[in-house]
Amino acid sequence: MPTSERPSLDILLPLDRAAERIPAQDDEHALTALYAHPLPRAGADTWVRANMIASLDGAATGANRRSGSLNGDADLRVFRVLRAAADVVLIGAGTVRAEGYGPLDVPAELAAARAARAQRPDLELAVISGSGPLPDALLDSARPPLVVTTSDRPDLAALRARIGADRVLLAGDGHVDVAAALRALAARGLVRVLAEGGPHILGELLDAGLVDELCLTWSPLLAGGPAPRIVANPDWFSPALTATPAHLLHSDAVLLGRWLL
Repeated sequence: MPTSERPSLDILLPLDRAAERIPAQDDEHALTALYAHPLPRAGADTWVRANMIASLDGAATGANRRSGSLNGDADLRVFRVLRAAADVVLIGAGTVRAEGYGPLDVPAELAAARAARAQRPDLELAVISGSGPLPDALLDSARPPLVVTTSDRPDLAALRARIGADRVLLAGDGHVDVAAALRALAARGLVRVLAEGGPHILGELLDAGLVDELCLTWSPLLAGGPAPRIVANPDWFSPALTATPAHLLHSDAVLLGRWLL
């Protein structure tokens, strides 16, 4: 979308910046500063930022089972900046299949800021996949993803031969250990992690205390139906996790929050 067609964003929180407007910019300098992706806390391997969207009635997808059906131009503007600030996007295999993920690119106009932070020019995609299939188009692309899987995966040798042994990260036996997955990414220098779901992966990361912040967009839609929530976890978080607002933005009835955990 041309810069001139991207919506402006109004700051609601913090209060000392309320009513400040962030106009669209070619290099998104102001928005990039607001969404700077921190480096890991002392003693941590990574800084994990989750990015999700929900309807007003709590749905994580629309009727087509894709989160993209809830997106709008304001959300997409922030989405581009979040990806450009990350070292790696972490995603579950089910979401890759449902949302049609391919190799990720950083928009040319956001590349200079990335280089100034001494980040690699290419944004990595890491897919958590215990044993399920991944799209052929993704595995056979010029830039296949990092596949985070288990040591007892039945087709492990074939997967290594297909995408390269260096693209396969082992994190657990029988079930992918998300903490081990993050350690494996950090060992490659991928410490700014953008987790894009799905709800089950986000639930595991939250349950393990591995999410540092949540960027959540509220779409002004009501989805109804048996839609999933943004977090799927078999057990209650006990105690419930507490979040502190870092900022809240608004554009044409869309609310975009950033919460520190």
